[in-house]
Amino acid sequence: MDERAALALLERELEAAGDDAAVVDGLVITTDMLHERTDFPAGTTRYTAGWRAVGASLSDVAAMGAEATAAVAAYAAPEFDAEELLAFVRGASDVCERVGSEYVGGDLDGHDEFTVTTTAIGSTDDPVYRSGATPGDRVCVTGTLGRSAAALELFERGTRREDPDALERANDLFRFEPRVAAGRTLAPHATAMMDSSDGLARSLHQLADASDCGFEIGADRIPIDDALLDVAATDDEALERATTFGEDFELVVTLPEDAVETVQSALAVDLSVIGTVTARESGITMDGEALEDRGYTH
Repeated sequence: MDERAALALLERELEAAGDDAAVVDGLVITTDMLHERTDFPAGTTRYTAGWRAVGASLSDVAAMGAEATAAVAAYAAPEFDAEELLAFVRGASDVCERVGSEYVGGDLDGHDEFTVTTTAIGSTDDPVYRSGATPGDRVCVTGTLGRSAAALELFERGTRREDPDALERANDLFRFEPRVAAGRTLAPHATAMMDSSDGLARSLHQLADASDCGFEIGADRIPIDDALLDVAATDDEALERATTFGEDFELVVTLPEDAVETVQSALAVDLSVIGTVTARESGITMDGEALEDRGYTH
């Protein structure tokens, strides 16, 4: 059983599963596990690892349209290096501070691979789920897509060529800002929302399943990050990676057409309209061609 099949099984078994976070009496809670082998390329600093690991859980809180309250992490490594441990905690603390939250501690354990499990807590009286998209709504994304894909290329270049500038740039790209503030602004208007951690294409398929709808998007509307355009061999490669690579942690949201302009003017981050919600039988298409269900898988 792969990750997607396991998640589908749990969604059938657990009432609170199936969205970016669980909501219980206004409390929003989510947890994530990241491993060195799959999530932290060679050259990732412990500061960046702390920022990114905790940021991933804060992004799930953002996707529910919630305030972020606090985060904790369980840190496991073959040995405890004081400098690395403190750098991790500082990264975790700084990303929390960025979104008005607080890093409040966690747990330590020995493990043969650097592994982090994070939990973030938030609150909302009116969460946004994945299940409300309606034909005619506009589908939008915050920020740009492809930062993590570009970072991976730069990590590889930096370690292969022993290029500290490439590694520094890669770490900068890996430290994304969780869209908590944007999620709060979008929440009163959004009909459905999730983050793009698994990639845009995969996110659209997940939203379609939850909302029983389809999507038609335009390739020329995808906001591809300049860093990815710089490292990709062709524009087509950049588009493919921007839509399927994942790990960007932007928000994918559906909005009534008459709410888009109002929301765009209120946000501190760009919001790109990339397409329209359609009927389920229309499927999920980009420029009229079926958009394959591809994305990040652990």
